[in-house]
Amino acid sequence: MAFEGLADRLQSTIKKITGKGKVSEQDVKEMTREVRLALLEADVNFKVVKDLINRIKERAVGQEVMESLTPGQQVIKVVKEELTTLMGGEQSKIAVADRPPTVIMMVGLQGAGKTTTTGKLANFLRKKHNRSPLLVACDIYRPAAIQQLETLGKQLEMPVFSMGTETSPIEIATKAIEQAKEEHNDYVIIDTAGRLHVDHELMDELQQIKTNVKPDEIFLVVDSMTGQDAVNVAESFNEQLDISGVVLTKLDGDTRGGAALSIKAVTDKPIKFAGMGEKLDELEAFHPERMASRILGMGDVLTLIEKAQTNVDEKQAKALEEKMRTMSFTFDDFLEQMGQVKNMGPLDDLMAMIPGANKMKGLKNAQLDENQLVQVEAIIQSMTKKERQEPSIMNASRKKRIAKGSGTSVSQVNRLLKQFDEMKKMMKQMTNMQKGKKGKGMKFPFM
Repeated sequence: MAFEGLADRLQSTIKKITGKGKVSEQDVKEMTREVRLALLEADVNFKVVKDLINRIKERAVGQEVMESLTPGQQVIKVVKEELTTLMGGEQSKIAVADRPPTVIMMVGLQGAGKTTTTGKLANFLRKKHNRSPLLVACDIYRPAAIQQLETLGKQLEMPVFSMGTETSPIEIATKAIEQAKEEHNDYVIIDTAGRLHVDHELMDELQQIKTNVKPDEIFLVVDSMTGQDAVNVAESFNEQLDISGVVLTKLDGDTRGGAALSIKAVTDKPIKFAGMGEKLDELEAFHPERMASRILGMGDVLTLIEKAQTNVDEKQAKALEEKMRTMSFTFDDFLEQMGQVKNMGPLDDLMAMIPGANKMKGLKNAQLDENQLVQVEAIIQSMTKKERQEPSIMNASRKKRIAKGSGTSVSQVNRLLKQFDEMKKMMKQMTNMQKGKKGKGMKFPFM
């Protein structure tokens, strides 16, 4: 999960103060000291940390906390609100031009993931907003940059406009917009060239493209794993191009997260999107409040629901509900559900979105083992169709064959059969309880 180290530090710090019925200035002083150290360790800009801590201190020893019935919780509320404000307050939505196409320029240094992010953004616009983007290959310097974008276009089944490496990027961008108007593409996403460092040549070219195409958005793509360097890059690009927003890549990696917390404060430009993985559907709109909740261990239910809605077929969910109620849920159905959960992303990330999951017995400090899912899949796939439909027919020789075929042990096969049986009983109880209460069954879109 993004901000893992920072999240652990902050959560253990605020835990000390949460349940307090009375909060002294000394309590606040100790807590803000810990928060300050955690943020500096996460590579958050020093000045940004200083301003944030001063605001938290000022509010935490003020009337709104001292006169509250639950001062400890009120302090946490202050920390969450200030973190949210630091990252931009509200979600910053993507622009829509009055007259299509909406033009987006993607800028940034080489290696930040600009070309891949261009593909991800196009995919996001199509899936979430039902748009038809045109991708434009304006990086004529980096070897294979055009081919990379064309490959992404093929994977996404989206048009890519390119004129090779001999035409100037300004002309390519201008012609692309003309084509987009003719072909009725409502978004044009221009993948521009990057360099290994900020230089005059790079900026001159980007400014010329900007002058000629008058983009509705200029997104700076920043590698969040570069820490404080990412903030310096953002400052430099913003001074010279007046960017409209930032896209943070590799936020799923082993990153300290300081860039995300500093960029808005330093550039006064919002973080618009965050790359949460390598797949082309792993780009999320950046919600400051949701991210602050995740960092403080309060979960992020809205993003979890959105992921479920994106990855779960409604007809399948209704059919599954019926099977659960009638106890006809089989291992085939279970396998299908596992596939849908895996599509939603790494289990660790999903658990971080469930409020209080970090405090659950057995889950706290435990790494969720993706290998266990692989083992379960292997066991089910080693069963015959009849065994999947009727697990009750399992005998010793069948279990031995399945264990051998899946590379597991008989005891692991037995454990899965037992868990499956218990799960079916629990589901039936839950659906019946729900039916008794509201007159309709409970939906289980995923396990």
